[in-house]
Amino acid sequence: MDLSRLAKKNHYEHITEQLKALILNGELPSGAKLPSTKELSERFDVGRSTTREALSALKAMGLIEIRQGGNCTVRSIPSPAHSLLPDLSGLQTNKQTILELIEVRKSLEVSNAAIAALKRDDHDLHSLEAILAEMEQHVGAEEVGERTDLLFHLTLAKATHNSILAHLFESLSHQMEIYSNHSVSAQFFHEHRAIYEAIKSKDPEAAQSRMKEHLLHEKSILLKYLAD
Repeated sequence: MDLSRLAKKNHYEHITEQLKALILNGELPSGAKLPSTKELSERFDVGRSTTREALSALKAMGLIEIRQGGNCTVRSIPSPAHSLLPDLSGLQTNKQTILELIEVRKSLEVSNAAIAALKRDDHDLHSLEAILAEMEQHVGAEEVGERTDLLFHLTLAKATHNSILAHLFESLSHQMEIYSNHSVSAQFFHEHRAIYEAIKSKDPEAAQSRMKEHLLHEKSILLKYLAD
């Protein structure tokens, strides 16, 4: 398995992308075991916490399964339908594009919340709870906030148990950033908690409503930033 050390340390995204590429190109096939966290950390020349963040992101994408003891196995290779999904990586982040992305994300995520409320299992709830705990612990920390926000929504998409919905969200997720301060970060945590509680209660209407409120809040912040 050919892995490259990072030019800059503590960038878990680089590890995520390298491992994701190995999974998508078949070098790490379904059922394959990943090297241990210790071995991966040594290969990438990073701390174990950085490696664990990358593995958590791959888990949220539905690409690996992390079992008790930290053993990681490739869960599945995305279906051929994934190749039919739009490649949004080259989109220009101008105001019009961002507004269009907000509309698409609202349509997708409100539906995801309702479906997840009906189809989530105990594993999904445990994953969301762990993300919320980290989010609460690091309120105001921008880098951790961005990562946990993304992981929450990816995990929620995965909780629909619909691989195409999960891939659609993944295609959209890296196109938008939220610029926030400590108070906004705290409010986002409470909004995510409300979404989680509705999903835990298997209440699709409440899940939709809480997600709409959260996305409207995000939209207002983005529009304020764009207007500056």
